[in-house]
Amino acid sequence: MVAAGRRDRAFHLGALLFFEILTLGVGMLGGLLGGMSGFDTLRHPPLTPPGWVFPVVWTVLYLLMGLAAYLIWNTYDIDGPRVLRLYLAQLAVNALWPLFFFRLGWRLFAFFWLLLLIALITLTLTGFRYIRRSASRLMIPYLLWTLFAGYLNLGFYLLNT
Repeated sequence: MVAAGRRDRAFHLGALLFFEILTLGVGMLGGLLGGMSGFDTLRHPPLTPPGWVFPVVWTVLYLLMGLAAYLIWNTYDIDGPRVLRLYLAQLAVNALWPLFFFRLGWRLFAFFWLLLLIALITLTLTGFRYIRRSASRLMIPYLLWTLFAGYLNLGFYLLNT
């Protein structure tokens, strides 16, 4: 169902690739900034998946996020640019988390950083919802995984202090 007055641009492969590459690239930058060094030496909270699960899940999430951002860009809406700036802000906050958690070992700070990220994701998802519901739905797995990451982050902090 199309919202009243909503108009979409024609499909634009270049723009889709831009949002996918941007989102995956920021995710890769976060991985390079933080890595996962020391993950295996930490005491793990219950429900911690094996280390190989994280890059697989994040890749899928980044692909969904890039598609969601493209759908917002592809919809003529006066709020689109503002909501996409919010998307970019949460992406930048996301990229810095591995630096704080892994490289610097600031696990409590990283937990509060994740709370900021969760707030930004929620705002982004809400903005997406008003422009294009399908884009907001694509962001839900990301929000859920980040909530789970918050649980893990706090668990790692509590078990390894």
